Amino acid sequence: QVQLVESGGGLVQAGGSLGLSCAASGATFSITTMAWYRQSPGKQRELVATVNIRGEATYADSAKGRFTVSRDAAKTTLTLQMDNLNTEDTAVYFCHVEGLGYYNRSKFYPDFNVWGQGTQVTVFS
Repeated sequence: QVQLVESGGGLVQAGGSLGLSCAASGATFSITTMAWYRQSPGKQRELVATVNIRGEATYADSAKGRFTVSRDAAKTTLTLQMDNLNTEDTAVYFCHVEGLGYYNRSKFYPDFNVWGQGTQVTVFS
């Protein structure tokens, strides 16, 4: 189906910037939605930003005005540019994709949703 590999996490001082990247491979033609989620210790995983099948981006309130999400036309790369970071942005960030079922060599692959392994972002004051 689709495999995801995130990169770009790290340590940054509050007020600084960091960029994340998610490389998708496999049946990327079937991807409909690409998104970034994050999870802090003791908290539920939350949606940060989404790019839909038309390339339109939406953001969580906490990300609006500070984060920018984008993807390439082939849906092989999803990026998240994070500016003006604060300590509350500290979390593991996950790439997530959803896709529609498809046929390949007469074999049917069902609808899918796939998570990356996550990348740690730590913001210190």
